[in-house]
Amino acid sequence: MARKNVVILSASLIAVAGIGLAAATFKRSDDKILRVANQKGQVRSMMIASGVLNGAPYTVEWSEFPAAQPLLEAVGGGAADLGLAADAPFIFAYQSGSPVKAIAVQAPANQASDALAILVKAGSPLKIAQDIVGKSVATTRGSIGHHLLLQALERAHIPADKVRVTFLPPGDAKAAFDSGAIDAWATWTPYTNVAIKEGARAVVDAKDYGLPLYIDVANADSIDPKRAMLADFLQREAKAVAWARAHPDQFAQVLAKETGLPLDIARASFDRNNRIAQPIDAKIIAHEQAITARFQKAGLTEGKREVAGAFDSSFGQVN
Repeated sequence: MARKNVVILSASLIAVAGIGLAAATFKRSDDKILRVANQKGQVRSMMIASGVLNGAPYTVEWSEFPAAQPLLEAVGGGAADLGLAADAPFIFAYQSGSPVKAIAVQAPANQASDALAILVKAGSPLKIAQDIVGKSVATTRGSIGHHLLLQALERAHIPADKVRVTFLPPGDAKAAFDSGAIDAWATWTPYTNVAIKEGARAVVDAKDYGLPLYIDVANADSIDPKRAMLADFLQREAKAVAWARAHPDQFAQVLAKETGLPLDIARASFDRNNRIAQPIDAKIIAHEQAITARFQKAGLTEGKREVAGAFDSSFGQVN
């Protein structure tokens, strides 16, 4: 049954064969409701398209967000138990004091072009990262776009304060980009897909820097009382990602319907957002430490929280 911003999927007490945990493992303290925050066009679309939530021994309540920042605010504030976000906004929220924990990690299946980029309009004279010195760049504060901008400036030996950064949510950033109010836009799929189709081009492409990781982020206070549900959901999410990889055209049709994106854009969004599970290990923690250091160097966070404390590896690698 669909409602505005919330979708409740009915559940039975019979688990889908081969997926997740038996209903008997769910304790009374688990209220049989898992609140999942979703960035539009990500986890929810995959799980609906694949049908992996059919038979789940709990109810999933979805809330929709346009970007990782408000999603993480919902998870950190206790309005949601779980949500998927990229590496930079996750660690930015954690270093800002949010009570969030990474419980699973996914990496891009390939280094796809234009999945994350700094874009300019077709007629712009800007060609390379050095050209954005003194220019205005829109992005969302603490986002993967923001982090890519810092990476590009770092690689080009340009101080972060040499660029005028305007922090805007994606919808407002697109409007500013379309109107010419900004010189460049650091953003991600599906926004990159739409803008490039409309004539934009990338002056910096994240495939040259290493695309971001994606992290299942839980509210720290939800982990113990909802552990069984969280573990089961992660297994079902992994099944959904595998299903989408095997059925990209079918998934694109559902994604187009869910988001209102044209079918070709929806298909390209999946190609640029295909993910595989990764273990939470020293390499992952070092990756987040490097992001913290960039935000810290730019004066955006003090970076005082131990990065290793942002991770809970007790759920194991989800496959």
